[in-house]
Amino acid sequence: MAPNKPGSPQPGPTPSGPTPSDATPSDATPSDATPPGPTTPGPSENGSPPPGAAPSGRIPTGPILTARAKALLPLVIPALAVGIGSSLVLLALSAVAEWLQDVLWDHLPVAIGADGSSAWWTLVILMATGAAVGLVVWKVPGHGGPDPATEGLIAPPMAPRMLPSLFLVTGLALAGGVSLGPENPITAANIALAFAIGARLIPAISGEMWLAMAAAGTVGALFGTPVAAALILSEMPMGKSSLPLWDRLFAPLVAAAAGAITTSVIASPMIAFKMPAYRGVELIDLVSGSIIAVAACAIGLAAVYVFPHAYALFQRVQHVSNPFVMITLGGTLLGVLGMIGGQVTLFKGLDETKELLAAGYSGPHLFLIIIVKIAALLIAATCGFRGGRIFPAMFIGVAIGMFSVALVDSIPVSLAVVCGVLGVLVAITRQGWLSLFAALAIVGDTRLLPVACIAVLPAWLLATGHPEMLIEEKEPATTTA
Repeated sequence: MAPNKPGSPQPGPTPSGPTPSDATPSDATPSDATPPGPTTPGPSENGSPPPGAAPSGRIPTGPILTARAKALLPLVIPALAVGIGSSLVLLALSAVAEWLQDVLWDHLPVAIGADGSSAWWTLVILMATGAAVGLVVWKVPGHGGPDPATEGLIAPPMAPRMLPSLFLVTGLALAGGVSLGPENPITAANIALAFAIGARLIPAISGEMWLAMAAAGTVGALFGTPVAAALILSEMPMGKSSLPLWDRLFAPLVAAAAGAITTSVIASPMIAFKMPAYRGVELIDLVSGSIIAVAACAIGLAAVYVFPHAYALFQRVQHVSNPFVMITLGGTLLGVLGMIGGQVTLFKGLDETKELLAAGYSGPHLFLIIIVKIAALLIAATCGFRGGRIFPAMFIGVAIGMFSVALVDSIPVSLAVVCGVLGVLVAITRQGWLSLFAALAIVGDTRLLPVACIAVLPAWLLATGHPEMLIEEKEPATTTA
């Protein structure tokens, strides 16, 4: 605020009540309010400020932080702790899973004189992974946590006693090549830890806020930026609707930033790919991008409608047997799919996406990869394995984009990939902001943002009103006497 010039009109006191130096707007009552109309007195004849006005060149003083800001400030330290802790949990589980993956797919076959890249080894490892996960879900206390087919990315906190079995089955699935990502179990675990520890240490912070901070910290750690967390949480009902959105997002954003920075310092963001730079927007890109996004969305919706039927089939297997049989069967089917599509169709899909972008697969081979990966995602997500659906869906979107380029080589690779990922994620998650961000994060080129914002609209029109890839458990029907 620039100093007032001598001789210019100066703010004067209200007709009654305190002066600006000792009152805030919240102190004013209707009787104190300045009546409408020009009531500000001008300068005196000698040019000095009128009585009661602040001297020229000085700003009236008042409280620097409002009551609302003072309520947000104590959340900073807990949010930092939650964000850092969420990242460390993610990095620790990822490191253990990667170590076990090296043992299963590299060291063990060498030790026994086998070929770790062979089709039969893929079948053996996935059968064994299914049996191991099935045994934990069936017999170990906690049973691997809730069934992820019935849970979204952000769900109510689970009991802490479930966490050891959840970590165990998640690590086994990630290492064994199951087509699921770590995002759902890691987010669930961090929410449970933050809720259990935070509510005990600082009960003044609501459980809903602990949940939001843990979810944001995990998403920030996964994507390497707090922006993803802000976009996801902005689509969820959170806090009092009367509060401004940024008041509600303040602490979660602190947690997300802490999680993202921790991951960047210790390791590197999970989503980081290299591909040809985008040449810049051309009118034809709006047409081709929209077509790819709609086609990818249609493929994703087809998988969404198969999802509950696949889930029902595996539930029938469990009903006549047990979780061990159900998940072992799922692992065996995944092994068969891996034999058909190759090891590029295994695992969560991030490292495999790098291979997909660099290998130069032909159109027919890409088509096979798309079909196999969709089938693998459906089986893995419905047979009882613990894991998330976002990362495998991103792989499918990348494959659809590459297939589009194989059909029409004049389409820029980065454009095709962005729109392919965008369409699949809109269909599977029904979260527009997440879909936009994840698609652009893969490419890392903001020049694609205008095209992506246009391409998402027809995809959203196609997807809206359809179910997402989630099993909604029906509450038992009640009868009245």
